[in-house]
Amino acid sequence: MSDPSEEFDAGSRTEREVGAEAADDRSDFLSLMAHTYRGELGRTSSWRTRIDRTTNWAVVLTASLLTWTFSNESRPHYVLLIGLVMLSVFLGIETRRYRMFDVWRSRVRLLEENVFANALEPEGVEQSNWRQLLSEDLRAPTIKTPSIEAMSRRLRRVYAPLLSVLMAAWIVRLTVFTPSGNGVVATAAIGAIPGAFVLALVGCFYAGVLALTLRRPPRRAKGEFQSAAGADEWK
Repeated sequence: MSDPSEEFDAGSRTEREVGAEAADDRSDFLSLMAHTYRGELGRTSSWRTRIDRTTNWAVVLTASLLTWTFSNESRPHYVLLIGLVMLSVFLGIETRRYRMFDVWRSRVRLLEENVFANALEPEGVEQSNWRQLLSEDLRAPTIKTPSIEAMSRRLRRVYAPLLSVLMAAWIVRLTVFTPSGNGVVATAAIGAIPGAFVLALVGCFYAGVLALTLRRPPRRAKGEFQSAAGADEWK
């Protein structure tokens, strides 16, 4: 009996091009696509979990700051501003994770749209060159979602409400718990930093948050769930 190891030549062109044989065999190709789909779906789920973990940190931080700040009238108001900074850091982390998540999700959606959907009800593929698109993305993976779009989407989903809650709590802290004889501007001061400057800085920050949240550019992220009414807008 011949040794199997002697029959395999890793340097031969035939062995190097073994993947190309699956392209000419229907059953091998479909089996390969099934394994590819499971692998990409696993990566998608892993990055989705990472995003959810960051979101959980942000929610816990917000709840902890609100509880601590309003537990005593002597608590400094600027702790809530530190919370705004921390949420911004979490937003940056989640934006990066979302962009990586979309890399794998785009491949999953490409297979779902052009292989599985067409197998269930053959109406034609969504992209006639889907095999080329998937091959190019596997050879040279690229991040498809711009940072601004990813940040805008995470703001609308999670961080704009959390930031708004902290902003509202800060305003309440300045107005309701203002020491007698001090105005809101004086109470907003942080050490040697004038209260007017603090108010202006926070106002500019929140205006930027609102601008990013309400931003509606052409969508480049692929596979995001949308309502039926807005389905045509995102094609």
